[in-house]
Amino acid sequence: MASAARKLADYSDVLSAPADHIAQVIDGDLVLQPRPRSRHARASSRLGGGLDGPFDQGDGGPGGWIILDEPELHLGPEPQILVPDLAGWRRERMAKVPDVAFFTLAPDWVCEVLSPSTAVLDRGRKSELYAREGVKHLWLFDVQDRFIEAFELENGRWMKLGVFIGDEERIAPFDAVPLSIPKLLADLE
Repeated sequence: MASAARKLADYSDVLSAPADHIAQVIDGDLVLQPRPRSRHARASSRLGGGLDGPFDQGDGGPGGWIILDEPELHLGPEPQILVPDLAGWRRERMAKVPDVAFFTLAPDWVCEVLSPSTAVLDRGRKSELYAREGVKHLWLFDVQDRFIEAFELENGRWMKLGVFIGDEERIAPFDAVPLSIPKLLADLE
């Protein structure tokens, strides 16, 4: 007896997902995750806020970036539908933010804030897709263990730049201005 063909998830599955979940399509699988808990959301907001002034607005830094919270990305020919916690595009690739529901241009940088329920997906399938789509920089922000792990894409593979935990960390591609990891995580215990 022949098995039934597997139905691949698509954008209609994302649109019909429960409102209290983040819906993604990865290699034809619908991946539903509950909205982030407050600790996760606060860490992501602080990091995005710390990068926004110097890199997006150019206040106290070089500018040249567009940084967004939880943009929906439709990447690749199938497409893969991903929602990173933070993403950034260099302005020479995306001069202004288009008024769209989702982005088809791969970002230059993504950050995933790890939690026990997302770490395997973020470190595995999603990071592989980001590499395949040419995202140049990936940060994994581990709130529980209090560090940022940074990677740069070289020849289609992630090369680890380091694990950052200190007060004056300079992490590519935002190394023009130091970040304080302890300040990002203050009062999140």
